[in-house]
Amino acid sequence: MTGDDLRSKFLAYFEQRGHTIVKSSSLVPDDDPTLLFANAGMVQFKRIFLGEDKRPYVRAVSSQKCVRAGGKHNDLENVGHTGRHQTFFEMLGNFSFGDYFKEQAIELAWDLVTRGYGIAEKRLWVSVYEKDDEAHNLWSSQTGIAQDRIVRLGEKDNFWSMGDTGPCGPCSEILIDQGEGIGCGRPECRVGCDCDRYLELWNLVFMEFNRDESGRMTPLPKPSIDTGMGLERIAAVVQGHTSNYETDLFIPIIEKIKSLSGHCLLESPEIDIAIKVIADHSRAAAFLIGDGVLPSNEGRGYVLRRIVRRAIRYGRTMGLTRPFLYQTVGKVSQVMKMAYPELLEADAYIKNIIKGEEVRFLGTLETGLQVLEDALGELKARGILEVPGDLIFKMYDTYGFPVDIIQDIVRDDGMSLDMPGYEQAMDEQRLRSRSAVTFYPKGSAYSALSAEGIQTDFVGYDQISTDSEVLMVVAEGKALEQASAGNAIELVAAKTPFYGEAGGQVGDRGRIYNEDFEMEVSDTVKDPNNITIHKGKVLLGGISPGQTVTLSVDQEIRLTIERNHTATHLLHAVLCQVLGDHVKQSGSLVAPDRLRFDFTHFSALDFETLQKIENLVNNRIRQNTLLQVEELDAEEAFEKGATALFEEKYGDRVRLVAIEDFSKELCGGTHTKRTGDIGLFKIVSEGSVAAGVRRIEALTGKAAIDYTQEASRTLHILAQMLKTKPEELTERFEKVVTQLKSMEKEVAALKAKTAAKTSDRLLSEIKTVNGVSVLAQEVSVDTPAALRDLADHLKEKIKSGIVVLGSKSKDKVLLVAVVTKEHLEKYHAGQIVKQVAAVVGGGGGGRPDMAQAGGNRPEKLPEALAIVFDIVAKS
Repeated sequence: MTGDDLRSKFLAYFEQRGHTIVKSSSLVPDDDPTLLFANAGMVQFKRIFLGEDKRPYVRAVSSQKCVRAGGKHNDLENVGHTGRHQTFFEMLGNFSFGDYFKEQAIELAWDLVTRGYGIAEKRLWVSVYEKDDEAHNLWSSQTGIAQDRIVRLGEKDNFWSMGDTGPCGPCSEILIDQGEGIGCGRPECRVGCDCDRYLELWNLVFMEFNRDESGRMTPLPKPSIDTGMGLERIAAVVQGHTSNYETDLFIPIIEKIKSLSGHCLLESPEIDIAIKVIADHSRAAAFLIGDGVLPSNEGRGYVLRRIVRRAIRYGRTMGLTRPFLYQTVGKVSQVMKMAYPELLEADAYIKNIIKGEEVRFLGTLETGLQVLEDALGELKARGILEVPGDLIFKMYDTYGFPVDIIQDIVRDDGMSLDMPGYEQAMDEQRLRSRSAVTFYPKGSAYSALSAEGIQTDFVGYDQISTDSEVLMVVAEGKALEQASAGNAIELVAAKTPFYGEAGGQVGDRGRIYNEDFEMEVSDTVKDPNNITIHKGKVLLGGISPGQTVTLSVDQEIRLTIERNHTATHLLHAVLCQVLGDHVKQSGSLVAPDRLRFDFTHFSALDFETLQKIENLVNNRIRQNTLLQVEELDAEEAFEKGATALFEEKYGDRVRLVAIEDFSKELCGGTHTKRTGDIGLFKIVSEGSVAAGVRRIEALTGKAAIDYTQEASRTLHILAQMLKTKPEELTERFEKVVTQLKSMEKEVAALKAKTAAKTSDRLLSEIKTVNGVSVLAQEVSVDTPAALRDLADHLKEKIKSGIVVLGSKSKDKVLLVAVVTKEHLEKYHAGQIVKQVAAVVGGGGGGRPDMAQAGGNRPEKLPEALAIVFDIVAKS
């Protein structure tokens, strides 16, 4: 059976037994900002376990995309060193929400493993929590497995929790004995050993408790089942392999790596590790980008960047010094296309992001050495012989330099590394890229509503005012019986015309009131369970649940938002028309004052292209086309050519917003009735926000007119200042620029003449010592770089000899020494400058041909320079 077969068989097996197939959620949890990535199958169901959500099913089955590369569950550093660790994997799981419990969970798991997947019972073992007698007895009675093959283990191995807080409970694992040849070989090796002989196949969690921040465990409303089995691991077992990387889920990717590098598995331990890392990281990068994560320096984007750069560094160990990862990532979408067709659709986008990140990183590798050398020169000039931890971290974090490379570079300079400072910087970065393993606090106040299946009825597509019953009033996370004037509150009503922030569109503002109460709504948000929350301040009176209020949206603000949202759809369609089909939306903001649209493209747009895009959007606005909006089945919408964002999660029913055949997008936001209602569209900026991602910001309606009028006013002011007409400004500025360049040339010539005089004066001070031309002089320069440049200039002038220069900069001394190549066997610039620096209370060193140093006693500089001649004489 292939990986696709195994996945399909798992889903079908449980569907036939009353389970609803639930599509994998995004790797980015949409209802838990404290969790970096979905790292288990139960993540999308945890609110059900907590009794905060109600679904139309009590049994579910899924194949969940997971990433474990940050937070408590982090396999990143293990990848490549074993055959079973991965950062990305699929978790096959069946779930019971207060329906069946231990007995049926055990029965179903054993039946599928032995009869469905055909794994011999004699190879299987079972582990249970040491205090779970019930599970121990059920395994024996339900499966017939021998008592001596049921092993009791402690809390570390057989008590499962999502994190430090949240749902938890005892668990049982089905393990397979892979044979003595796979294990550690120790006589005491048994289930629970860290080696790979007894390999965990399937973990059955008996979800009974909820652990709070104090560590106290309370029973969940209904005992439930959460199971997890790695697809890649069961594929290895069924396909007769001992490594996940030998399965059909990995082999096509590994073959691509072989064709690019000429290296293959089993060639050497180092090559094995590199190939496994690249194969795994290709999968992780593809799926993370597919779910909307982009490389950055914080949070999820930072984890993705680490994954990509780690793969690139391992590629270099196999001779892959040019961009290659985008090609192995491209293979991932081919392998996974049956289960994840959206990945194949986004293939060009994903590869472009990866290639852009590769080019950027390879460029930093080339420039990193120069950056480090300049930084070390500055340190030595100031007499500092310890490389600060933040510099070491910067070289690692920004340029990908491992610590050992930096150590090799500074060894000859007699410098040390501030490792405690480096570790502190690393710890701070880990905090930025790690999830705090707690549960989203918003759920607590509204859990009573969502547990009853209550959702807000949104009526805002057709009206901006309605009467409704208040369901809940919340302040500081707690439900209130009553709120009064001056209180900052959140209010939930049975129905509302207020749009809750979603899909890039900001939330509505307005008023909620009745005869005895008025509230100013400053923002509206929507929680993960589709409850609309109105945020604001009570202006007068009081409010309690059960009262009837009028909810009224600020019409002017709503209209400006609608203009910007419809313009965003037009802009998206025009970008695809002008730039090509590779353009994909990568983010957006639809606010009252502006719109922002992020899209995939790999070069800046010139002024002419931006003008063309702007003109085409305005042409569509002037056509005053009526928007067509309809709700329909998702599949039908896709058949009609609807554009969907691959990282968005869509239900069975979707809302299609169409502007003739020009633009068709799935969208839940609010829009103008006709394109003409937008008025005017004006682009105000275009730039880069990430590798391969551009951003356009624009205005519509009155804001666009105001911007255009202000630009015209600026032109008139500039024209008056330059005593010309607005239409002649370009010509006038060209003349000014030409004059400025001419003046700059004159200044440069004067500087060159002054430098030549300085150089001639200094050259007249050369002395001959032991047959060597030696120049040791004080000069007036402000920076180490300027001092080094002057020394290089003098070195060229004297052709053969030694130059040592010193300069006073505030209360510091700057020193540089250079030695021409014919004297390098006898004289070392680093040793010379070190002795000179000692006189001025400093230190330093460097290469034989050039070295810099510094000190803190400027008054000693003449004395220090005088000893240069003695140093040369004695050598």
